[in-house]
Amino acid sequence: MGKQGFPRSPRPEHTNFNLPFGLREMQKGGDPSIGKRVAGGDYQWNKVVLFHGLKNDSAKLGACKGGYPGKRHAWFRRHVRSIIFTIALMGFLFLLDSLLISAFDPASLKSSSTPRNSIGKRGSTDAHDNNEKTEVQMYDRLLNLASSALAEREFKKDLSKLWEEPYPQASLWRPCADREAPKSAGKLKNSTGFILISANGGLNQQRVAVCNAVAVASLLNATLVIPKFLYSNVWKDPSQFGDIYQEEYFTNTLKNEVDIVKELPPHLRSLDLVAIGSQITDAEIPKEASPHEYVEIILPLLLRNGIVHFLGFGNRLGFDPVPSELQRLRCKCNFHALKFVPKIQEVGSLLIRRIRKHDATRSMLDKQLLGNFISNVPLKGHDTVRGHSKYLAVHLRFEVDMVAYSLCEFGGGEAEKNNLQAYREIHFPLLIERLKKLKPVIPAELRKLGKCPLTPEAAALVLAGLGYKRGTYIYLAGSHIYGGQSRMHPLTSLYPNLVTKEDLLTPSELVPFRNFSSQMAALDYIACATADVFAITDSGSQLSSLVSGFRTYYGGGRAPTLKPSKKRLAAILSESSTIGWNSFAHRVKKMIEEGQRVRVRGFGRSIYRQPRCPECMCRS
Repeated sequence: MGKQGFPRSPRPEHTNFNLPFGLREMQKGGDPSIGKRVAGGDYQWNKVVLFHGLKNDSAKLGACKGGYPGKRHAWFRRHVRSIIFTIALMGFLFLLDSLLISAFDPASLKSSSTPRNSIGKRGSTDAHDNNEKTEVQMYDRLLNLASSALAEREFKKDLSKLWEEPYPQASLWRPCADREAPKSAGKLKNSTGFILISANGGLNQQRVAVCNAVAVASLLNATLVIPKFLYSNVWKDPSQFGDIYQEEYFTNTLKNEVDIVKELPPHLRSLDLVAIGSQITDAEIPKEASPHEYVEIILPLLLRNGIVHFLGFGNRLGFDPVPSELQRLRCKCNFHALKFVPKIQEVGSLLIRRIRKHDATRSMLDKQLLGNFISNVPLKGHDTVRGHSKYLAVHLRFEVDMVAYSLCEFGGGEAEKNNLQAYREIHFPLLIERLKKLKPVIPAELRKLGKCPLTPEAAALVLAGLGYKRGTYIYLAGSHIYGGQSRMHPLTSLYPNLVTKEDLLTPSELVPFRNFSSQMAALDYIACATADVFAITDSGSQLSSLVSGFRTYYGGGRAPTLKPSKKRLAAILSESSTIGWNSFAHRVKKMIEEGQRVRVRGFGRSIYRQPRCPECMCRS
């Protein structure tokens, strides 16, 4: 590709195929001054050469003045074809020049150049993120092959199957968690008390906590108080439930099954919950506890004190064995009751409109996430510049904390090792202590086992192997990328049309979200869930899990999600120095297709990620 940090890829043959016949003939003549490409994307033709030829002909005409008219006419007849050809060629070149200037308009170029710069800036905000100043690549040879493959594919017809579910069975499942509950499963008249929860983590962890709390309240026939969100030094977001989700819609959707109130009655507000034993932490109820444990441990406290407070509530309710009606209620909460507030829906709608270049509601996913905020008014001004009808969303999990905690190596040498070790000592002291008691960790073995996060470079190779063209429009979700632009370079070099919400929204549109990371994450959630294709790079990510589940539930079998197996991909990439591109692409496609098979939720699997089960969805 000829860019810094990349080996120059082989040029495709017949590089003059897109030049008109007349220009090809001129190129054969060896004039290097015609048709050179200059910086900035415009083509500048050396008109001086053309004018010089015309001037010489004019001089010959002038020499005939005063001579016999017959000679002048004879000369004119002999050269009339050359004169006409030269004039026609000049007109054609002026026309071509105008067309190329409009094709490479700066406004269009801005959309592809801006993302790279902005990603680099965001990626270097952390001191530990910015240790690598030059491009870091682990698979130079494969990147070179990918670049050549993309160049060859550029003028071929786009394969529609890249944007479709490969298995038609996916369309047989439809949403039905909002069906009416049996009378025996409904709420009882007399409440056993009030349940408070304080959910920790970010947007997606809190979403899971809310729906688990709804299920626990139903199980214990308790009244649920609108959940509180704990402030985290990591997320640094003071947002509460009502800042993200519509409270009234939430309570109304679930009113026939769970009593939900905004706050405690006055006589319970002044109680010291710790003193009376009603504050529940991880010590009292284990992670992924069973319904039986809630009945045995929590119900007696609730009946005695009239209130319990789950502090740091998250994954405290297991997925199996759980009664089917509780599973259905979890799904109803996650897929039906939690609607983003209008402020988030409106900006999310604006984000999607700019990605797609039109307003029309495309699917049930749009309707569920954006509500009434997709208008029928055509986009105007800069809104029309950047959009493409189809886009692929990628959730890239390569933040410094994840990279450091993995204990893997990513081709950055001793500087990278020292940097990540320093980060672990500051942020993960318990991990450091635990490692002292274990055998030395071998990074290469961790990679073989699929324990290492996918780099932007690996993500780019997967997309290229699947057949996505260089011009594919990609929305990038995620936080600060470790290494900044040095790590992003392989991805942005192969796929320059890569944007984030910061690229698509103006600073004034983002101001209301700036100090609220969970609300910012909600915009990523919307952009990923409504994408034509969604690509996961880490199966353990809560955002990826919830978004893929939402797409399964509302996608109608037309919302494919790419789920690479890190273990299988590591085996493929271990042959990077010898494997041919066709073989690489074949194995990557096979890996992705295997991950897209239509499966019913397995025992113990997350119902939020895999809702294809009788409790959540109905099969036609």
